[in-house]
Amino acid sequence: MDEKNHDTGLSRRNFLKTAGAAGLAAGLMPAGVSAQSAAPQAGTMPRRKLGKTGVEVPVLGLGGMFDTVNNQLLLKQAHAWGVTYWDTAEGYGGGLSEEGMGRYFSRNPGARKDIFLVSKFSHKGSGQDNTARLEAGLKRLQTDYLDLFFVHAISSIDDMTPFKDWAKAMKAAGKMKYFGFSTHTNMEDCLLGAAKLDWIDAAMITYNYRLMHTPKMREAMDSCAKAGIGLVAMKTQGGGPVKTDSEAELKLAGRFLEKGFTDKQARLKAVWEEPLIASICSQMPSLTILSANVACARDRASLAREDVDVFTKLAHATKDNYCAGCGAICQGAVDGLVPVNDVMRCLMYYRDYGDRDLAREVFASLPEETRARLLDVDYSTAERACPQGLAIAQLMREASSLLA
Repeated sequence: MDEKNHDTGLSRRNFLKTAGAAGLAAGLMPAGVSAQSAAPQAGTMPRRKLGKTGVEVPVLGLGGMFDTVNNQLLLKQAHAWGVTYWDTAEGYGGGLSEEGMGRYFSRNPGARKDIFLVSKFSHKGSGQDNTARLEAGLKRLQTDYLDLFFVHAISSIDDMTPFKDWAKAMKAAGKMKYFGFSTHTNMEDCLLGAAKLDWIDAAMITYNYRLMHTPKMREAMDSCAKAGIGLVAMKTQGGGPVKTDSEAELKLAGRFLEKGFTDKQARLKAVWEEPLIASICSQMPSLTILSANVACARDRASLAREDVDVFTKLAHATKDNYCAGCGAICQGAVDGLVPVNDVMRCLMYYRDYGDRDLAREVFASLPEETRARLLDVDYSTAERACPQGLAIAQLMREASSLLA
């Protein structure tokens, strides 16, 4: 086998080294391998077309939910390695994420034209001036336009209706090129609804090996493809690092290490196996993670059929540890008193991402009355209805203890 990947300039040997660097974050790094020695060389990142926009975006995008003000070197390296899809939001870091990217553009004249820049704000907060919010974000980003704007974190396609005319006006004013939404709640229903609207250009959804093979997700993805809606995946790890008390997950980690990459990289590859996903938006707050993910994106080796089967079995064996985001079911079961899946997302940030500040920040953004009633609600009906079999009452107690 020829070791050299002629499309990317990345050798198989460097990929294996970088896979080891990824293992550092998971405590699996082989001795003697450093992130610096594993750094990929500059080169072209594989690209895919983002639906009817016709824009070819890199298959790996930079999620900006971290301190970009004090991580200018990371932004520079992402740019150099071809990770030129940058995602941020009004609320990330209290606006500091947008500000950090804006600082990079101001210090690196010419960089803005290379970056496919995405930002977003929540649909919640009725009565706010959306145009003023957008212009404030553009000012923080030190740019005149966004390549793509998302209405953030919708749970129903009806959340988009108030934005239809506004988006058309902002496009006409040159403040955004494309428009869509992000969602980690009821993703399939949101996509199926979007496919009936001719003014949605793209969507970013929770998508990983646990969700990608369900019939409803398949139907939703295909419907969007027919409608020309470009799709970006987030939350692609489907949970956190390998759990040492789970035999199935340890077996999975060992299997992929033998192949030369980590379980984290394998989870990315599983998502890239789906051709309708144009890009993965990945939270990469360190050069170690960035380096490992870039190497994985440039390595064209596909997962074997047996590898995909391993993921399918793991998803089934550990389903009661993962919230699938079907919030309409559990919220309906508790008469809308608690957004269970939103609380579960906070727990995911805390336990799986290890980002306690982010977990508490998102939890604190929930209405005060919602947080106050967390322990007073009867979750028995929701537990019976949950397709994943989550122990919701216990998880809500944990959330109250860890996040309040």
